[in-house]
Amino acid sequence: MPANADEATEFPFSLVVSIPFPTSRLASAALQAIQVDQELSPFVRRSHALVARTGSDEQADADTDTDESKTVLETTYRATTNRMLRVSVNGFMETLGVVLGVMEELDVDVLKEEAATTETPE
Repeated sequence: MPANADEATEFPFSLVVSIPFPTSRLASAALQAIQVDQELSPFVRRSHALVARTGSDEQADADTDTDESKTVLETTYRATTNRMLRVSVNGFMETLGVVLGVMEELDVDVLKEEAATTETPE
């Protein structure tokens, strides 16, 4: 949500992109890799946050505010036009694809998680 009414008027187009990760460590690594690149356009504002998963598959207890439960990278975009929003989000998706590709290739935990989810119990 915009910080104030002027920002909502100046940047009327918005989108929230939520990307779930298997662990908070991977979500944090993705955040650190993505947030170093600032938006190039003055017509777009972007903010990032790590949040806990919500939904029926998660426990609704007090532990949802711990760092370990924050496994979703949430990126909020605000832009002056829908075109600027689209262009910025497309760039973000390309960057995210690179980050996820590197994680898949180099992170041992991702490979273990993938192997565990593809095995079927007998």
